Amino acid sequence: MKKKYQQNELSEIAKELLATVASKKLCFHGEMGAGKTTLIKAIVKELGGDGDVSSPTFGIVNQYQKSDGALLGYHFDFYRLNNESEALDFGLEDYLYSKGWIFMEWPEKVASLLPDDVAHIYLQLVDSTTRSIVVENN
Repeated sequence: MKKKYQQNELSEIAKELLATVASKKLCFHGEMGAGKTTLIKAIVKELGGDGDVSSPTFGIVNQYQKSDGALLGYHFDFYRLNNESEALDFGLEDYLYSKGWIFMEWPEKVASLLPDDVAHIYLQLVDSTTRSIVVENN
């Protein structure tokens, strides 16, 4: 999947992305402001998530449920990690092998800890209202 999109197309992009990925472990790459968290919000909504979706920058991980209370998945923001051992300390490996969806922002901070079966989503700012997305399955 490779395309450009606008904010008002996020729901369609989320649907297309979910139909494209071969994994429930998604790595989101892009500079600050590229729309990683915004896209994750749209994906969680598309998957039937219930509640607020926000970047877990300070808490490192957020847990999301479906409207029936079942686990939907986990959202990580590794931006503030100083090294991979910090991710090991909070049990990243246990999360990665859970049955839920895994959304990871700044995955390059934990590159050697990532399993082989992740999908990489690359987001780029095109202009103030347009983003580009490239999805690569491993």
